[in-house]
Amino acid sequence: MTTLRDHVRDIQARAPTLARMTVVSLGILAVASVGLLLDDRQLGGAPVWLKPAKFGLSSAVFLAALAWMVRDMPASRLTRFASATIAWLMVAEILLVTLQAARGRQSHFNVDTPMDGTIFSTMGLGIAIVWMLSAVLLVQHLRAPAVDRSLAMAFRIGLALHIVGAGVGWVMVQPQPGQVAAIERQERPFRVGAHTVGAPDGGESLPVTGWSRTHGDLRIPHFIGLHALQLLPLFVLAIRALRRRRDDAAERSALTLAAGASVALFATALLQALAGHPLAPLT
Repeated sequence: MTTLRDHVRDIQARAPTLARMTVVSLGILAVASVGLLLDDRQLGGAPVWLKPAKFGLSSAVFLAALAWMVRDMPASRLTRFASATIAWLMVAEILLVTLQAARGRQSHFNVDTPMDGTIFSTMGLGIAIVWMLSAVLLVQHLRAPAVDRSLAMAFRIGLALHIVGAGVGWVMVQPQPGQVAAIERQERPFRVGAHTVGAPDGGESLPVTGWSRTHGDLRIPHFIGLHALQLLPLFVLAIRALRRRRDDAAERSALTLAAGASVALFATALLQALAGHPLAPLT
């Protein structure tokens, strides 16, 4: 019987860079967690180390899921290049977020100084490359024979939703009304883009996530899309565990419903955010 340790060893052998960078991301999460305990500075109404902690965790689960997905693909130079490049760029992204937190500076939308602008532009370029290479891996996986048909279907739909969810980031970085004019008037700090729709970032928000309670927030559909890559495969495994046996037809039927619900949830959250409506408005 294949154990979890066997799966981990197989992943380390077939997707070594993704596996190593998963561990590095968890290390960054640990460092940021210590920062949350020892550093009481605030940035944008939240603890300064909260964003590196969230990004470290998000990076770790993304790279781990991708490593599992890549494990079941035939080895090729393109697959190795794409997966390794994604792994390194994700860790570089989190390190830049951590650097800005240590400096007490916003990492996203911040073009207040040449250094801030360079960091933000570098992060954007890195994520654009990750986005394109994720699409490459999806195409490669679609072409490969499925080792486990239900899990293959879950990973493929999950990665497709991840790519669409990541694309919401391009909406976030568009200049908000008045931002360009404010920069031209030399009103600092200089910002380009925002998470919220209809107002500057900040104000009343949900705990931990920081999602706005007064305006639309693009981080919500962004989050839903990004983490479908983990949730849909876990859904298949949960069904398998509850039934205590594999039934590909039943699993794929349930997965189709779950995937449809995920797409509907993503679309609803995106439309709600673009309309300027918060997820949980103040009462």
